[in-house]
Amino acid sequence: MTISFCSRVAGYFRGNNLVIRHCLISDTRTEGIYIIGSADVLLEKNIFRRNNIQQITGYYPAAVKIFNQCYRTTCRDNLVMDQPDSNGIWWDVGNVDGVFVDNYVENALEGFFFEISKRAICAGNVFVNCDHGIRVLNSTNVQVYHNTLIDTVASFERTDRSGTNDHFGWHPLTGPNIDQRDGHVFVGNLIVQSGLLKRPFLQVTQSLVLCGTLTHPQFARLDDNVYVCDGDPAKTFATWAPAKIVEGTNCTAQFKTLDEFRQANPQFEAHSKYLGNGYGTIFKGAELGNYEPIQPLPELEDSLPPNIRQLLGWSKREGQIPGAYQLRR
Repeated sequence: MTISFCSRVAGYFRGNNLVIRHCLISDTRTEGIYIIGSADVLLEKNIFRRNNIQQITGYYPAAVKIFNQCYRTTCRDNLVMDQPDSNGIWWDVGNVDGVFVDNYVENALEGFFFEISKRAICAGNVFVNCDHGIRVLNSTNVQVYHNTLIDTVASFERTDRSGTNDHFGWHPLTGPNIDQRDGHVFVGNLIVQSGLLKRPFLQVTQSLVLCGTLTHPQFARLDDNVYVCDGDPAKTFATWAPAKIVEGTNCTAQFKTLDEFRQANPQFEAHSKYLGNGYGTIFKGAELGNYEPIQPLPELEDSLPPNIRQLLGWSKREGQIPGAYQLRR
């Protein structure tokens, strides 16, 4: 089924090979689109705005909710905005092989949210003024390449939530086991703070009770990112767990600078860079929402996997500068 060129559509969908394209999903009471138990769904070139207009709390709505064992759902080139009381696009429990590419998300609680699910690609997106632009929770093997994040946090989290003594016990049972919540990749991203956010660029956490049992990192690869602070820097560059346990503390550490983080974690961020106030203007027109680079950014090792390059439609010459936009040469 294909739904195209529709205005103010909202609905609950279940099935295979569904395409929703060129639609406006606006001013809904809870979710804009709710997809459950489906396969091979495509959401492309839609506008999602002002969902959860009733400001419901205690229940967690989203512009798009992809729920309970959906396979190969792709969200491409959508605009998600004006969501101060709603998540953006949320894969919630038991989903597999999500794809989130070339989307623009502004002013949402969680922009891209992947929870208790397996394998996703998040690449070439722009996140502006979100509580968490990228949030990965209790999931495995999420590949995050070449996104641009403006005054928003990238967060990777694992907790002790399991099927035992859980109010929704079947939820965690649909996703990876506690000891499998790892394997993430965070590469080639551009993270810019204006100095107003005062939060870490990168937030990596786990439950205190896991400190003694889960001592391996959540990442398979973390490198080639560029962090920019256009203003007074936050007091913390990154929150990180699991870190080495110091007597009398838990296994979460706060690192003030990129260099300090690298000293403690030499296997990560070896080629990443931090740019301070002296670097100059980064974007062509941030006030107008134009986040294309106005000047060359530090070049990266070109390690973009072929499947990610194909999803983004990038040539072999692209992928050598951080972020969603590549300077055309």
